[in-house]
Amino acid sequence: MRVSLLVTSVALALAAAGCGSSGSAPDNSPAGDIPDNTAFVAFRPAGQRYEIKVPEGWQRTESGAVVTFTDKLNAIRVETRPAAAAPTVASAKADVPSAAVERAETVQRKGGDAILVVYRADSAADPVTGKVVPDTVERYAFWHNGTEALVTLSGPVGADNVDPWRTVTDSFAWLS
Repeated sequence: MRVSLLVTSVALALAAAGCGSSGSAPDNSPAGDIPDNTAFVAFRPAGQRYEIKVPEGWQRTESGAVVTFTDKLNAIRVETRPAAAAPTVASAKADVPSAAVERAETVQRKGGDAILVVYRADSAADPVTGKVVPDTVERYAFWHNGTEALVTLSGPVGADNVDPWRTVTDSFAWLS
C-alpha cells in the first residue's frame, strides 16, 4: 500500500512538472510574448503578388489590399500599394508619427532589402475594458516592380517577439 501510494505521488509530481512552463506559456510570459513553439503557415492572398508566413490560428480580416492577422495583443498587417520607386529611409519615416520613431534603416531579409522603421504607438482600445496598451511597432517597406508592400508588426512594449517577427519578415516573398 505504501509503495503504491509513493508511486502514485511520484507519478502525480512528474505529471505536474510536465505541465509546467518553460517560460513560453502565456501564464508565465510577459503580456504579448508569442510562444516559441508557434507554428507558422504560408498565406498567399488572391489577386496579390506576395506570400508571407503568419502564426497559425490567428484571426484574419481583409479589406481591399490590406490583410490583418491578430491574436490577443499582437498584430500583423500587410498592405500593398502602387509605388513608382523603391522607398527610402526618409519616405518610410514620413509615413509614421515622427515623434514616435526610434530608428529607421535599410535591412536585408530573404525576400530582399526593406526599409525598417521602428516606432511606438498606442494599441486600439480593448472593446470590453477600453484599456490602451503602448506598442512597439516594426514597419517594413518592401518594393518590387511598381508595388510597395508594407508589413507592420505590433505588440506590447517589452514583449519578446524578436524571433517570431524575424520569421514573418524573412518569409515575405514576391511572386512572379
